[in-house]
Amino acid sequence: MPDHPIILGMTGASGADYGLRLLQCLLDAGHPVQLLISKAAQIVIHMETELRLPGRPRDIRRVLVERYRCDPEQLRVFGQEEWTAPPASGSARARAMVVCPCTTGTLAAIANGNSDNLLERAADVALKEGRKLILALRETPLSVIHLENMLRLARAGAVILPTNPGFYYRPTTAAELVDFIVARILDQLDIPHALLPRWGEPLEPS
Repeated sequence: MPDHPIILGMTGASGADYGLRLLQCLLDAGHPVQLLISKAAQIVIHMETELRLPGRPRDIRRVLVERYRCDPEQLRVFGQEEWTAPPASGSARARAMVVCPCTTGTLAAIANGNSDNLLERAADVALKEGRKLILALRETPLSVIHLENMLRLARAGAVILPTNPGFYYRPTTAAELVDFIVARILDQLDIPHALLPRWGEPLEPS
């Protein structure tokens, strides 16, 4: 198992399946994950999927370990007010951080260094420590404020990865559209995968 964890933040944007599928892929690949999940994200997960998460982080961890059948040591879950959690400090090692899906509110908070909860603080730490920070924004249309926040973060070193899938590989299910975005995130993390054919590769016959 790789030494340094990947921090995964899930916010209350629509598109819970993006974050859940990414979590599954990271765990399946043997990577340790530190999950930061907002209360709004839990509500959206309840609305958009069949998954029902309990309230306490330790209970969320138990449910997800059972769901994805991973090594319990791979996954840690932290509440938004757990300021002593490792992601709150640059002295704790981490490979990278992904916020998926990312709300425009979280985008704005990170762009302005607010750090009002653990997820925002962890993103601030990633930027200040020069670690990869990937923001999978889920919003449309975008206002000038959103665009300026994205530009500010891109200049600070973050990767802005909107959740707009491609269609060149002829997807036929929503799951395939989700996998397109998750594949792009895994590419950014330099994690091998075989979720879908790459541009220029032959398509499987339908």
